[in-house]
Amino acid sequence: MLKEVLWWFNIRERGVYLDCTVGAGGHSRAILDEMRGKVRIIGIDRDEEALKIASQELKEYKEQTTLIKANFRDLPQVIKEENVGLVNGIIYDLGLSSMQLDSQTRGFSFRWSAPLDMRMDSSQALTAAHLVGELSQKELEDIFFELGEERWARRIAEFIVEERRQNPIKTTSNLLEVMRRAVPAKFRRGRRTHFATRVFQALRIRVNEELENLRVSLSYSFDLLQKEGRVCVISYHSLEDRIVKQKFNEAKEEKLNILTKKVIRPSKKEVRINPRARSARLRVAERI
Repeated sequence: MLKEVLWWFNIRERGVYLDCTVGAGGHSRAILDEMRGKVRIIGIDRDEEALKIASQELKEYKEQTTLIKANFRDLPQVIKEENVGLVNGIIYDLGLSSMQLDSQTRGFSFRWSAPLDMRMDSSQALTAAHLVGELSQKELEDIFFELGEERWARRIAEFIVEERRQNPIKTTSNLLEVMRRAVPAKFRRGRRTHFATRVFQALRIRVNEELENLRVSLSYSFDLLQKEGRVCVISYHSLEDRIVKQKFNEAKEEKLNILTKKVIRPSKKEVRINPRARSARLRVAERI
């Protein structure tokens, strides 16, 4: 949603813009190109591999760009250390990047057999394998139901606990096979999305504490914006979007003017080119 972000972001020359999920640098590059480099970008990400790719993508604008490995829940500390005061805009592009989803080694996708990892920050200890191998059946059920909205949460958790008594579940293919037995065949075939999608999503969200980090970060972000500075958030599922809508509404009138009364969706043309964009939802608010 590059065009939509550029339109809504109201970018100004010599402004300072914070990309909280810099990823491969796509949004930051678009902002810099749009303003011919006459802005400053502070890009943060938890993923060291993403930062390396972003560094290459943005090397033309090396003097205008600062890339930092950090969790976006630590925005006040990042801003303080960079000594920039208030910023003109903040963007979040939540969820997985294509780079992470396409990785055949990090366990984010069930398309390949890989270690059941799912860490965005490879330096943290907790992995998806730890959750699957150590949590109780009830704890797993709650994760699948609450973070994945998975209909078969209880049955999948039951099958996981039964399987791990005999064999450790350490890879994506191990987990996929357990789920194949747990979810009845007619429901595996009848879904719009793959039957493992929601469980993999739930584990990834829990491993990386994505929803709690978003709540904390958004609460800080509004106070880091200059007057008329804007915050843009692209979410990809209802759990994220619900938090964004709630946080915007909590700050409405006192701190924010909500500019998008309804979510902005990607164009049909973009979805044809990039099917992964079909679930994207953009919300924008302005500091008052």
